[in-house]
Amino acid sequence: LVGLALAQGAWGAPGDMGKPSDSFQTSSGTLEIVFIGHGSLLFLFNGMQIYVDPVRQYADYSKFPKADYIFITHEHGDHLDAQAIGQLRQGTTRIYLNEASRAKFGDGNALEHGGPYGMGEFSVRAVPAYNVTPGRTGYHPRERKDNGYIFDFGGLHVYVAGDTEPIPEMASLGHVDIAFLPMNLPFTMTPEQVAEAARLVKPRVLYPYHYGNTDTALLLGLMQKESGIEVRIRPLQ
Repeated sequence: LVGLALAQGAWGAPGDMGKPSDSFQTSSGTLEIVFIGHGSLLFLFNGMQIYVDPVRQYADYSKFPKADYIFITHEHGDHLDAQAIGQLRQGTTRIYLNEASRAKFGDGNALEHGGPYGMGEFSVRAVPAYNVTPGRTGYHPRERKDNGYIFDFGGLHVYVAGDTEPIPEMASLGHVDIAFLPMNLPFTMTPEQVAEAARLVKPRVLYPYHYGNTDTALLLGLMQKESGIEVRIRPLQ
């Protein structure tokens, strides 16, 4: 990768949050990714706290630093939790959602698919997330326009897919360094589908997330012969 280096899994808990994290070097400083649980993540970058889908089931957010930014992928309760947002919110917090989530939450800024949208020291693109398998399309219908997000932190591109299956749009996402792909039935992907999506996205580092009780060893087996993609399993249940 030009202009940045991937750290080799800096395992540790930042501060007193009690959650594991990995660190990555970018051209603009260190990005620390905190694995909160399920679909909930925290990015620490240049003194900013950037949350994705904070949900109280997976953390006591009263013990976490206040948010500079909160990004919500879609309206389901394991991704949109108004009380968690309330615990993290301060006067300067900026909240971004898809339009259906904004309407349900009653506040925030709707991001349509596209971008990049400048956020000061980083930028983000909103990308589609939906189901395609017959019998599952009602969980995350394409027409609701749920969001995945691709963050650009100093040239390091981090794809948080949201609740999706392998979709054609994944083939045209552009450069991705780190990908978070969901893996649990019946709502998102099987291990086989995650492997398929990874081949489309081609990240340097793949984190399965939102994986519930799915056996992550199945994905590791499927990805053994995929050169150039490192699969990292972190506790996100």
